[in-house]
Amino acid sequence: MKERVSYVAGTDIGGTFTDLVAFGERGLVCSKSATIADAPERGVAECISLAELSPGGLSELLHGSTIAINTVLECKGTATALLTTKGFADVYAIGRANRPQSFDLDFERPRPLVGRQLRLEVDERIDGAGAVIRPLDGAQVEELGARLVAAGVLGVAICFLHSYRNPAHEAEAARLLRERHPQLFVTASHEILREIREYERTSTTVLNAYIGPKVDGYLGELDRFLTGRGFRGSLQIMRSNGGTMSVEQARRQPVWMMESGPVAGMIGAAELARLLGLKSAIGFDMGGTTAKATLIDGGVPLFREGYFIGGPASGQPMQLPVVDVIEVGAGGGSLAWVDTQDALRIGPESAGASPGPACYRRGGTLPTVTDANLLLGRLNSRRFLGGGMTLDVKLAERALQAGVCQPLGMALRSAARGIVQIADTMMSLAVRAVSMERGIDPRDCTLIAFGGAGPLHAVAVAREINIARVAVPRYPGTFSALGMLLAAWRQDFVQTFVAELAGIDGAEVDRQFALMAEVGWRQLRKDGLDAAELVLVRSVDLRYRGQDHALAVPLEGAPLDSTRATTLREVFDAMHERHYGHAAPGEPVEIVNLRLSMHVPRDRKFVERLLAAPHEARASKQPHSSRDVIFGDAQRSEAARIVWRPDLEVHDIVEGPAVIEEENSTTLIHPGDVARVDELGIIMIDVAPA
Repeated sequence: MKERVSYVAGTDIGGTFTDLVAFGERGLVCSKSATIADAPERGVAECISLAELSPGGLSELLHGSTIAINTVLECKGTATALLTTKGFADVYAIGRANRPQSFDLDFERPRPLVGRQLRLEVDERIDGAGAVIRPLDGAQVEELGARLVAAGVLGVAICFLHSYRNPAHEAEAARLLRERHPQLFVTASHEILREIREYERTSTTVLNAYIGPKVDGYLGELDRFLTGRGFRGSLQIMRSNGGTMSVEQARRQPVWMMESGPVAGMIGAAELARLLGLKSAIGFDMGGTTAKATLIDGGVPLFREGYFIGGPASGQPMQLPVVDVIEVGAGGGSLAWVDTQDALRIGPESAGASPGPACYRRGGTLPTVTDANLLLGRLNSRRFLGGGMTLDVKLAERALQAGVCQPLGMALRSAARGIVQIADTMMSLAVRAVSMERGIDPRDCTLIAFGGAGPLHAVAVAREINIARVAVPRYPGTFSALGMLLAAWRQDFVQTFVAELAGIDGAEVDRQFALMAEVGWRQLRKDGLDAAELVLVRSVDLRYRGQDHALAVPLEGAPLDSTRATTLREVFDAMHERHYGHAAPGEPVEIVNLRLSMHVPRDRKFVERLLAAPHEARASKQPHSSRDVIFGDAQRSEAARIVWRPDLEVHDIVEGPAVIEEENSTTLIHPGDVARVDELGIIMIDVAPA
């Protein structure tokens, strides 16, 4: 009989593994199981069982998943229709005229998720000031709804012209469809965001409708599954902005959870950077399917308002605030393959959880990064996942021989070393993108490495771009799930409000902020949270007149009057100088959008108990051992010291070559590198110059 105690738990469903971290009366407990693609909720249940908990013992469960983004990337969403203003059915297909990859002869524009036959025009019109020019034809909406149901459509996106200013027509069309055809998953653009940029607003709305039925069904099944097993706590879903929302809101607006899994680890890395007093850090997460990187400035991860699902060149635009994560298809399960030019490639396809890498003995026959690491001696075949899975060296050899060695005429060790080196280079480019391309010198950063495979590759990635220090937190293999326990409840709002800053109507600005705040207050009360803990952060998007894009400037303190406007102008000029290298103090400045963030942060004592608990080594020690490991030269192995991480004491030093093993991850210390254990149990690695 499992102990029924009150725990807060975080679960992260990745492409290969499902992780759980729970914190309560017995302290911190972790577990990991293989992701079950057809029934991911079973993976969550398995993790709860492995942690020796019961659903009834959880007061709160925070959940992140890749189901939303994978639905888009794999084009497995529902049949979706788009209702738009008459004359504007092709805005979604036309998109933008820019060409991000100018010299790519095979460049393709983003392919609409809605075909032309399902982009339907509605007779209505509202102007840019919000005035009704042509009333909505309700009968036409009802007739279109019947046609869509007959055609087997399940998702409907509604995006009318200028609905960010006046959503009355959208709201009425959505009401008619929901009342007449409750089987339809209807999304109106003003329910997601109220911001200009017709193409991006349409794309974001379509994304919500496209993934809605699948994600709604999944979250509903997860909720019922847990409730049926005694769960009576609060089920919260990770958002792409690093906060959480109720499962009910996530089922209505699943587009907000598009990057819910990856950002959780970055929230944890940011809190860790704050505790360590790091001015600049880079979160680096390598799992089974992908590797991710995020810049952390002053203990805060960077955000961006525009995001592309599938990459900036041909991905689907999503105009919502997202933690700025750069992602590459280089995870432990990423497949190694030979292209038509006899070049060795890695990913983006992955072996996933089933069949997984060849060495997992689950039927996989194709070579992966994990197979290569095993053949290089970097992984312990008998202690993988704390001994819960035995890796098969012979199957890994067979996969590399057939998939890489024979096509390229390479020796086995050379092929394995080449696979790992290509993966390291791919990941270093992602780390470079979030630092150097943001104007930050990576040499001034600490790389915070986590994920099941992150610490295994972190030192090599750091050395590629001259990062001098790597930090490996405790529980790195389940760190994304731990990050969920640190996430705040959060709601973000935007309202387009175009006006000259110099002559701004402060009362109207305050009224617009109050309208946004009321929506947040309603959600806060619905979710049963303490209003006394609520934090409101206001900002305004400013630009010089004639510019296309704007910068978000914090709006703090006194109401927006002429004096405050002058101060804002000075702050904006300085920000523009810092971001773009120049400013134009003589040019008029416009407000474009008003932004409001409402969040209820986690108690700081709770955060410190999770991350800053004093480290204590395990009383019973594992016997010392060594193993031959290949680091640089594929033809020469070195005897590496094998260390069991729970045995390490505070201030212990581990000099490379060494392998630090723990239940859910492995840290590789290269020759010349030195690792030290700090008071919090964090492994701090000084990276030797290349």
